[in-house]
Amino acid sequence: MTDLSPVTLQVMWNRLISVVEEQAMALVRTAFSTSVREAGDLSAGVYDLQGRMLAQAVTGTPGHVNAMAESVAHFMREIGTEAMREGDVYITNDPWMGTGHLHDITVVTPSFHKGQHVGYFACTAHVVDIGGRGFGADANSVYEEGLCIPIMRFAREGQVNLDLVNIVRNNVREADQVVGDIYALAACNETGHRRLVDMLDEFGLAGLEEISAFILENSRRATIERIAALRNEISGETVINEMTIDGYATPIRLAVRLDIEADRIVADFTGTSPVDPKGINVPLVYTKAYACYGLKCAIAPEIPNNAASLAPFEVSAPEGCILNAPHPAPVALRHVIGHMIPDTVLGALDKAVPGMVPAEGCGSLCNFQLSFQPRRGGNAPPDARRAEVLMFNCGGSGARPALDGMNATAFPSGVMTMPVEATEHTGPVIIWRKELRPDSGGAGRQRGGLGQYMEIGATEGYEFAFSAMFDRVHHPARGREGGDPGGKTRFELDDGTVMRGKGRQDIPYGRRVMLALPGGAGYGSPGERDPEALERDIERGYVSADAADRDYGGKS
Repeated sequence: MTDLSPVTLQVMWNRLISVVEEQAMALVRTAFSTSVREAGDLSAGVYDLQGRMLAQAVTGTPGHVNAMAESVAHFMREIGTEAMREGDVYITNDPWMGTGHLHDITVVTPSFHKGQHVGYFACTAHVVDIGGRGFGADANSVYEEGLCIPIMRFAREGQVNLDLVNIVRNNVREADQVVGDIYALAACNETGHRRLVDMLDEFGLAGLEEISAFILENSRRATIERIAALRNEISGETVINEMTIDGYATPIRLAVRLDIEADRIVADFTGTSPVDPKGINVPLVYTKAYACYGLKCAIAPEIPNNAASLAPFEVSAPEGCILNAPHPAPVALRHVIGHMIPDTVLGALDKAVPGMVPAEGCGSLCNFQLSFQPRRGGNAPPDARRAEVLMFNCGGSGARPALDGMNATAFPSGVMTMPVEATEHTGPVIIWRKELRPDSGGAGRQRGGLGQYMEIGATEGYEFAFSAMFDRVHHPARGREGGDPGGKTRFELDDGTVMRGKGRQDIPYGRRVMLALPGGAGYGSPGERDPEALERDIERGYVSADAADRDYGGKS
């Protein structure tokens, strides 16, 4: 143990964040799947010997990172720390021990320095396919959703488990992409490890004990100070909120009660709808991840994420509700429900401290997976093959108390929209149209963010199935302080046939899919909008002249 000054320890903390950011960027550069390379659907972090997360990469999603914060403890228990060796790499995609569904593969690597175990690196990525029914909501149990890899060794003392690789290759549709992503995950942890060793050598440290104590103590104290300051601003200590969203076949009710105490905030989701028969259920680890994220964004956004800054946000949900789904509930689309959790807790917080949080937004990502095959008995090209194409898209975010909502921006996930060119490179898909959707942002003093229009088809000789993962079809984002709701999701064919918002659906040969992705809600009365801001919206095509007359009373 050295006697490091607070300034030196702060420098080392910043250095550790840089280490895990380089770890994440190594994954982005080496991954095979566009969901990782283009959308950034990943996470990376470093942990101390007790399995406590010390730093996370800025690149990545809160669902992955905050859920992965609990993963290392599972690996320590299942593998046994005494059995860990230098060169080992561990893996799982167990939804209840990883990040909530089988399509996320988590890799953990113990880090050794001069022969001594000093900590762990962990990372997660969403892979394009994991077998089973494919990525979608149609399964009746997790067993139908694909291959489950229990916590096990991907490599033992540097030797890759080729039996595991062979099992994966024979159970997924895009074997090269999935296996390539697993190797990329292992390589990204190795990058983090090498940078950590450089840091320990530079500062003359034997391990992470001193920097760990500094990070966790300061993060905990700073977070509790923010919570105490919030409590001093409010008149009551308990607030409640609920939200109704589409669900699969029937609407889902999300209910939360926040107890704001001097040193913690407790979020209790009692009253939430029960487990759904289809694959939209959420393991508790994912519920915790997004509830903590929503609260932390509002209360302590500048404090880096780690085990201590997350600990004062305590989350519970009754077992058997859709936000605490037990095994073997189907959970493939846990993100569609889970991404609505931040707006649910922020709605409760708004009742305690009005004027602090944004209006509701699109919430869940507007994902879809396309399953292509050569047209049966048709004009398929001679080299045609089956292909899986996953595309991440987003609607508008909710208007903020003093700013408009962001157009086509994924809040809360932070996942990036995938470029059309990269998507079309992965399979026989044509994106005929992708543009902002005028009038989809809810009217208000601050306007909600716009959604998108999209038009999708297949190249000549291919037919495809469309696995929809949409919400806000029947229950649009709600405004605050008199703001109007955002535009609803629409999913149709080019002949006007209305499609279901969730589930795998065959697209007739030659037809195109027409999407109108939802907008964020407005904040404040539309009559209070600055006329110059409205005029600017009209000039940019965000608001049509007819909508300006209808929603803003012709102020322009």
